[in-house]
Amino acid sequence: MKILQSLFVCAAILTATPLVPDAPAATPKHYICPSCGCAADDRTFDQPGKCPGCGMDLIEQGENKPGPKQTTVAVLLFDGAEVIDYAGPWEVFGQAGFKVFTVAENSKPVDAAFGQKIIPDYTFENAPSTSILLVPGGGGSRKAMQNPTVLKWVQQAAHNSEHVMSVCTGSLILAKAGLLDGLSATTFHGALDLLEQAAPKTRVVHDQRYVDNGKIITTAGLSSGIDGALHLVSKVKSKGFAQATALTLEYQWDPQGKYARAALADRYLPQTNEFDGDFLSVDGDVDRWQVEALLSKPNSTVAILDLLGKQVKSTPHTKSAVVVQRTDDPNPAHGSTLQWNFVGDDNRRWNGQAVVQPSTEAPQKSVLSLKLTGESKPN
Repeated sequence: MKILQSLFVCAAILTATPLVPDAPAATPKHYICPSCGCAADDRTFDQPGKCPGCGMDLIEQGENKPGPKQTTVAVLLFDGAEVIDYAGPWEVFGQAGFKVFTVAENSKPVDAAFGQKIIPDYTFENAPSTSILLVPGGGGSRKAMQNPTVLKWVQQAAHNSEHVMSVCTGSLILAKAGLLDGLSATTFHGALDLLEQAAPKTRVVHDQRYVDNGKIITTAGLSSGIDGALHLVSKVKSKGFAQATALTLEYQWDPQGKYARAALADRYLPQTNEFDGDFLSVDGDVDRWQVEALLSKPNSTVAILDLLGKQVKSTPHTKSAVVVQRTDDPNPAHGSTLQWNFVGDDNRRWNGQAVVQPSTEAPQKSVLSLKLTGESKPN
């Protein structure tokens, strides 16, 4: 009897309580890199965290589909790199939504120009692939261009990149890596001759702010990297997007701008390293140049004209001999004059004049007034 009662009780319980099937086992989650172009794009991970290839946050596979591939920019760094060469383009690319990171030969802090220290994000050994390779210039570029480890990495990174851009003397590194052969290129105005030596198979341009060969873009000195970066944004995105980026930067970008430092008239002035003094004024354009300086060395009118006369005879970029004429006034207060003329490599005749007078405000110093004017271009 007790057994039957127990069976009735169990039956009642089973009737009153519906059977609940076991919950299905949770589907394991997998995580992926947001398709940035790094070496880990095709890998999946069992845990959230950072991508080992690029350092970006991993996203859950399936729930958040990755959007379009993000444009990435690898900035080569080395000791002596010029700050504006990479910082200017970095600001442009960052404003455009590109992901920018730095790469150096090793993980030690880089001593950039003017004492700026930067810890690189990656080394040559673990740097991810990139859409754009940026090679800055600066005083350290001369050493970097002789470093076979740097050149090998630049060659590999350039091969795997969609675009390569140099700023200033970064073009010397591209040249030594053999990337400018058969192309046109420009660089910092004071390094054009050096680029010609480093890249004998390259057409060196001095009158453009940047030179676009398609994949490889070289820009002139310093701030021209901003123009080159905006130009590159216009290629990757659109001209309108680049214009909007320039407005955000409060930068007056002129894609058709003709300003190029190396094209200005002072390219026809000789080096004046042996003079010691201060500039009072410097002004000019592509057709003329005017300088006024207060000199303390040499310390006499005769000595100043002697030295200047020797220097103008070695005027650069000429196609004719330099004809020099000197007039010494017996009255020092009137000043003495040096005149010269030559035909430049632009086929124009250039006329120079220098007047030296004792300073009326600074004893034992002289004022040098120098003018250089190019005649109208021949028809």
